[in-house]
Amino acid sequence: MTSRRTFLIQSAAAAVAVTPFAVSDLTLSKQPDTADLMDFVNPELRPALRQASPFLSELTYNDASLPRLRQLMRTWDAPLDTPEVTQHLIPGAEGDPGVRVYVTGNAAGASKPTVLHVHGGGFVAFRAKDSLRAIQKIAITHDCVVVTVDYRLAPETRFPGSLEDIYATLRWIHQNAKSLGVDTRRIAVKGESAGAGHAAALAIAVRDRKEFSLCLQVLEYPMLDDRTGSTKRLPPQFGRYVWNSEANCYGWTSLLGVPAGSTRVPEKAVPARERNLGGLAPAFIGVGSIDLFAPEDIDYAQRMMMAGTSVELLVVPGAYHGFDVLAPDTSVSRQFTATWNEALRRAFTRERLE
Repeated sequence: MTSRRTFLIQSAAAAVAVTPFAVSDLTLSKQPDTADLMDFVNPELRPALRQASPFLSELTYNDASLPRLRQLMRTWDAPLDTPEVTQHLIPGAEGDPGVRVYVTGNAAGASKPTVLHVHGGGFVAFRAKDSLRAIQKIAITHDCVVVTVDYRLAPETRFPGSLEDIYATLRWIHQNAKSLGVDTRRIAVKGESAGAGHAAALAIAVRDRKEFSLCLQVLEYPMLDDRTGSTKRLPPQFGRYVWNSEANCYGWTSLLGVPAGSTRVPEKAVPARERNLGGLAPAFIGVGSIDLFAPEDIDYAQRMMMAGTSVELLVVPGAYHGFDVLAPDTSVSRQFTATWNEALRRAFTRERLE
């Protein structure tokens, strides 16, 4: 059935000529009634969504509810027995506090590829500690080092605090490459949702500061544009489930310190507002077709291609935000996970051969 197919677009700028897409160009007429929106969801993903609905309905997004939100959004997945995960407090940027990171798969004296992992949570929630099982799986799959960073959350810390924590982690990996067993030619950044937005911002900072390099950006349903849900309207099926416009506006406002969609925002804070997307590390971008972020992610991928940056784009029909977390055992999620893992494998192999 068409709804179960996954469409993969893999290309570089030189191979494709496209017309730039803008969210504002969407036609909003003849949209379905809210009651019919479940029809947009891939049938394989509906049971998990229905099961999670009572939990999702408890999530509210404002400063008063933030402590409760953070408590609800913690994971219950226990780490695996192996590989070992170690905790480190590393130096932050000049004038900033130390940064907590968790490391797995490291082996002194080796020359392993490495993933710098950035957790999601709308810029305001989750902890690096919640990702330990996930980073262990990456380390096993790719025989690589994985470092996940416990960056400072908004609104307590506004931009650029979180970005500087992540950049400090990249610097620490380079400075300790020998003891960690890291091949500095093969460092990728990976994130999910807000973490993928941070990863995209890191890739821009790496290009601009010219100190280090990345071999790949793995951006799972990245949170890239503060204007989505604020000044850019979308048809109702986008963001109806899991992560909605209210949540998006709160997350971005918390990070930026100004209302989401403002005319002026802190420079380099919003990847989608970056005018030049050329010269970036190659990217994998994956998103569900009814995710709130689908239009902005497709637009970002297209702009990267037009600017000469290699990008692989995967749009999963009927998939909502975080579908691979809510329904990990479905064929849709397994294929999604296999695709970004393959992109990572190719990047690690390519850099080793060059």
